[in-house]
Amino acid sequence: MAGRRWISGRGRVTALVAAALVALSACDDAVRTSPPPSARPDRPEPPAIAERSPESQELSAYYARVQANLKAQGLLRVDGGGPDTPFTRRQLVENFIRIALYEEFANIGGKLVAQQTESRLHRWETPVRMRVAFGDSVPEAQRDKDRADIEAYAARLSRLTGLPITQTEGGRANFHVFVVNEDERREIGSELRGIIPGISQGAIDTVQDMRRSTFCLVFARDPQDDGTYTQAVAVIRGEHPDLLRLSCIHEELAQGLGLSNDSPTARPSVFNDDEEFGLLTSHDELLLQMLYDPRMRPGMTAQEARPVAEEIAAELMGGES
Repeated sequence: MAGRRWISGRGRVTALVAAALVALSACDDAVRTSPPPSARPDRPEPPAIAERSPESQELSAYYARVQANLKAQGLLRVDGGGPDTPFTRRQLVENFIRIALYEEFANIGGKLVAQQTESRLHRWETPVRMRVAFGDSVPEAQRDKDRADIEAYAARLSRLTGLPITQTEGGRANFHVFVVNEDERREIGSELRGIIPGISQGAIDTVQDMRRSTFCLVFARDPQDDGTYTQAVAVIRGEHPDLLRLSCIHEELAQGLGLSNDSPTARPSVFNDDEEFGLLTSHDELLLQMLYDPRMRPGMTAQEARPVAEEIAAELMGGES
């Protein structure tokens, strides 16, 4: 795959992220009532839903247990942080440098290896046209909920960054979000090749051979190697229960905009593998504002970005040092 790219994946069981290329409910079967087809002739018939494999069904049960265990420990918080999670201006700057100027994985000998690597500032400079695609076995009710969640979150990201983010169904998409179950993900290679001509087999294998401990992943492409993203692909497991899937949506879409790394010191933050927070926090919103501030430039090194980050953080947080 030509050009610089970053790689991110999230694994919530062991807090260990498996190598990856590039957050609605498998367990929430709420009953939806609707008029019969004859009462809505202008609506197309819903797509036929493929049968899920026993392995996919077992994964749904497994991830439901994972979510229940994490919530029982007080993790996967959705409050965005509060009085118990204070952070200073200095901490915000350090977290920005670690999350925006480092990558989770390195390409060593043609293989993706989990290794913190200093990078450069990456972000989008052109509008994002987002396409959401579902595997054939994802139920229609889940698709409706996922679409609504993704559209609402994309609008929030757009407000924070000033970056136009719109939804599209056609071939003009440059940010693809796949919600797929186990069997569909294993057959996704041909579609990835169509989206990204020249994509390596190793990258495809990373998606198709995702370990159970990798809950979701995203990759973004910088074809000119100048820090400017022009394409991104996120892969989210359809087997996840409600909160795990929404959590994947929150982290991967934000990382697809340029916050590509995780940090054990970031708090309150979804960019931390300790699983304390499941959704984007107030701290993370500041990181996105910093990344897309006009004073930041794609391709900046950590040394170049630090004084700018300090200036922006001082404005965002006032006198809090």
